[in-house]
Amino acid sequence: MTSVPPRLLLALALLSASAPLAIDFYLPSFPQIGSDLGAAAGNVQLTLTAFLIGLALGQIAWGPISDRFGRLRPLMIGSVVAAAAGVLAALAPTVELLIAARFVQALAAAAGIVMARAIVADVLHGFAAARAMSIMMSISGIAPILAPVIGGAIAGFVPWRGVLGIVAAISVLQVVVVLLVIRESLPVERRSSRVEYADLGRLLAKPAFLGYTLTQSLTFATLMTYVSSSSFLYQSVIGTSAAVYGIGFAVNAAFLTVAGLVSARLAKRQVHPARIIRTAQPVMALAALSVLVVALLPVPKVLILLPIVVVTTSVGLIMGNTGALAIEQARPSVGAGSALMGGIMFLGGGLASPLGAVAGDHTAVPLAITMVVTSLLGALAFSLARRSVARNPESEAAFATAA
Repeated sequence: MTSVPPRLLLALALLSASAPLAIDFYLPSFPQIGSDLGAAAGNVQLTLTAFLIGLALGQIAWGPISDRFGRLRPLMIGSVVAAAAGVLAALAPTVELLIAARFVQALAAAAGIVMARAIVADVLHGFAAARAMSIMMSISGIAPILAPVIGGAIAGFVPWRGVLGIVAAISVLQVVVVLLVIRESLPVERRSSRVEYADLGRLLAKPAFLGYTLTQSLTFATLMTYVSSSSFLYQSVIGTSAAVYGIGFAVNAAFLTVAGLVSARLAKRQVHPARIIRTAQPVMALAALSVLVVALLPVPKVLILLPIVVVTTSVGLIMGNTGALAIEQARPSVGAGSALMGGIMFLGGGLASPLGAVAGDHTAVPLAITMVVTSLLGALAFSLARRSVARNPESEAAFATAA
């Protein structure tokens, strides 16, 4: 197969985006949750921490399971459980039950992220996989950018239970999509004979796979550093209104999407993914450095917005291509590979997110420093991966016809 139907690609993008949406969508409702449930701010924060932990553990668990039992059955089980846990979270009478429900919801919803990449890898190879992943990630990548803005707008007139009800409704929609659109992509003869969690260790021992996965994780960390600190960046550092903040977020989401579509077009023309990444990484690092320069100098801070757009555009060029290169290195254990890619990616984003605000909400210096460091470390990880491939070029035979 050289491509997947647009309907399937949109369905896979939904599978990838539903869990990230559930992370940020309800953040503006935190004060209301604490007041309604009589919970301290720290306990309300634990609902997010539990979700992030569940998402990381869930991806690691689902990958080898899907290599053994196929993609469809684990995906359906995860989607149904995520929907049920989402309803429970919306109805939770105590913060303790809310924390538990969010953990289970994430643990189950992680199946969608893992299966989306695995299904693409099952049916496509090489450039076709790179094209599909670029399109899929350009769609799903909008989720963590737009979720806080949409959640904030809704939280103004919808109670927190209604906000979590919308998250549960997205999970129900995912169940419907799985039933109507997704078909089994891993034939019985290609499945492993048992659940092999040892595959995770074997993949981590492959320098090329680890390098590409770390590149993706650090690129995502660069994006999430901006996303998590964007509210104070726009409104406290630059001094814009909430409306301008929303417009700024929308512009960055648009550029991220366009970059992913451009990347998909280049893959169709058989431009090697590594060539695209090698071009985008220094651009992203220079843009991050420009953010730091503006943050340090006595110049209008609105100038930060231009290099921020360049950073998000570069992310759109890098993410799908590193995913395609990493999944080629993971064959035949693409479920385990997808699990590690997702788990490490969200770990990187989670660790980097709070660093942008360590010095308060009136300076962009920590945000800029974190973006510079993560972008440079990503370039280093990619360089190490390419060195490994140079010693073992047959591992990327699927891209042998690259332009």
